[in-house]
Parts: sequence; structure tokens; C-alpha cells
Amino acid sequence: MKLLLARVGKGRTRWADLATEDYTRRLPRHLGYAEELLRPETFRGDENAVRTAEGDRIRSVIRGGDRLVLLEERGKLATTQELAGWLDEAAHLGTRRVVFAIGGPYGHDPSLRREAWKQLALSGMVLNHELARVVLVEQIYRVSTLLWGGAYHH
Repeated sequence: MKLLLARVGKGRTRWADLATEDYTRRLPRHLGYAEELLRPETFRGDENAVRTAEGDRIRSVIRGGDRLVLLEERGKLATTQELAGWLDEAAHLGTRRVVFAIGGPYGHDPSLRREAWKQLALSGMVLNHELARVVLVEQIYRVSTLLWGGAYHH
């Protein structure tokens, strides 16, 4: 099973790149973690139009056999063990790729929320997109040690 982080944003920041690269290097090779940076929509006075356009950009990277997990402030505040259960379940269901998606500043399109397999909240607080990226990759690494062995989780 592969993992993709699709994220709407203007670009990377050095501190987040360094932290993400550190955890990515530690991941088991069979996970095949990758990131796709998607261009944010220019705001022209209509938040719904922005969410729709960015939702379409996220959909453009989803393929048959993928399962979409939205990073969403209204999502499930899951434990590390629950996230491990989600990835384990996806693997047992024959999922080719789990796509995690971070939306733009106006959030996810409601239709994308309905299409998502899961919605995940990383915190009860709103996180900066780059910080959310780092937290997610760290948790994916932690989950990998739970599912495939390693001492990091403890």
C-alpha cells in the first residue's frame, strides 16, 4: 500500500521540509510515501468557489482503488492506535493507496467531505498547514512502527 499527501498550498517552508524529510526517511519502503503540492485557488470573493476548485484539484490526484482521508478540523480526533487501525484496515481491504488531503485556508468542499473514506482531526486546535503536514508524517511513522515493528512508539 502507498501513501500520498495531497495538499493545497503556496509552497514549502524549510523547517517543515526538514522535519518531513526526516520522518519520511524513516518510513518503511513498502509505504511509498509521496507528496503532491496543489496550487491554491485565487480568492475572488466567493469562498464556495474556492473550495470547489481546490476540491477538484484534490480529486485530480485520486485514482481508482484509492481511499481518501481528509485532514479536517471537524474530523475524528483519532488516537495513534486508531490511525494504525485505519491503515491496517485499508491494507486488508486491498487499498492501493491512501490519499491524505490538506485543503486550502477555506477548508474542504462539502462534496469532497461526503466522498472521503475518513475525516481526521490532528488536534482540537486549528493547525498551520505546514505544521499539520509535519504532525501527519510523524504520526504515519509512529503508526508504521506499531504495524510493522520498531521501538519509536514507546
